[in-house]
Amino acid sequence: MQNFKVLYDDKEDILYFAKEGEEEEVVELAPGVNIELDSSGTLIGIEIFKASNQFKDVIKLMDRRLKAA
Repeated sequence: MQNFKVLYDDKEDILYFAKEGEEEEVVELAPGVNIELDSSGTLIGIEIFKASNQFKDVIKLMDRRLKAA
């Protein structure tokens, strides 16, 4: 995922991986997970809705490790 920026909208709870390009198509991979493609079919974005819920187990594990450090 070279050249991708990571953005998080805490108000909407959306995690977004993006790179330069114009969106031509959006494909839902799973409920709450979309990919965005440009006109040549190149991946230019990944949207993860309700990100804090999707990653709650990872967040808990990170929190425990940080507290132990």
